[in-house]
Amino acid sequence: MVEASSEIVEAHFNGHETAGRRCLALLKDKIYLAALDLAQGLYRGHKVLAFGNGGSASQASHFAGELLGRYAPGPRRGLAAVALASDASVTTCIANDFDFASIFERQMEALAQPGDLAVGFTTSGKSPNVLRALAAAERNGAVTLALTGAAGLDGGCARHTLAVPSTSTAHIQEMHLVILHIWCEIIERTGASRST
Repeated sequence: MVEASSEIVEAHFNGHETAGRRCLALLKDKIYLAALDLAQGLYRGHKVLAFGNGGSASQASHFAGELLGRYAPGPRRGLAAVALASDASVTTCIANDFDFASIFERQMEALAQPGDLAVGFTTSGKSPNVLRALAAAERNGAVTLALTGAAGLDGGCARHTLAVPSTSTAHIQEMHLVILHIWCEIIERTGASRST
């Protein structure tokens, strides 16, 4: 049995900091441009449809919560957002009647409208259900955004692909959360400027 030590803590923080510096260097402008598309769509009355598997499903739910509720104190209306993995009855129905790869695609076909914002999370870039949902969103005229790891999207495409330059699932997910919080801050500042 390997005993844990404080070196594990230090190594993780160092990996996190490295991933953060690389993201800033490579993705700063892409993050900002994606945030502008999100803010523009949301304040024009469109909705976010966010989706992913496992920890990425949690990220999608977190993002929806920040939009429907609020990210920071201050006056703004709730913004329309749905996390597609949050309804167990829907996801298990689709998985059972069709297949697991269809769970987000089927919802996207039903819910996505032109101008909506489809935000897919896949740390590997290979999740079939995420790739199929992004394709369905494109067919319905939605703006597509993908948050991935260093490999990018494997066999899929999105208007905005933010490929975190890391191969560590943990650090990729940590950077996805940072990106979501930056998006939320830009969205909220956009809303504040519209109300003044």
